[in-house]
Amino acid sequence: MARIAGVDLPKNKRMEIALTAIFGLGRRSALNILKKAGVDPAIKTQDLTEAQVAAIRKVIDTEFKVEGDLRKEVSLHVKMLIDMGCYRGLRHRKNLPVRGQRTHTNARTRKGPRKGVVAARKTE
Repeated sequence: MARIAGVDLPKNKRMEIALTAIFGLGRRSALNILKKAGVDPAIKTQDLTEAQVAAIRKVIDTEFKVEGDLRKEVSLHVKMLIDMGCYRGLRHRKNLPVRGQRTHTNARTRKGPRKGVVAARKTE
């Protein structure tokens, strides 16, 4: 099993797909990495040699920011927005959608489960 950037890549997948398991890498960057490393994108992860894994690791380490470093950078950017007090920062702080989505009927993922309206009790 190939372990790159602290992530175990899926065994039965083609390398161009398997590399997308690493946070910060998509299909396009995976293909670029494989091209620079000289590895066939159609090869399965389990069929890689140690030399090919080392070449892929070297390309990723030198040219890409992935996993922990990228997650830290993203969280710092969000924290900066919150500290700045801009609109996007306020939406992050309130746990609401940030990019202009509607919230009247949707956004359940961001807002959490519904909070039912509690009917006022009638006192006599």
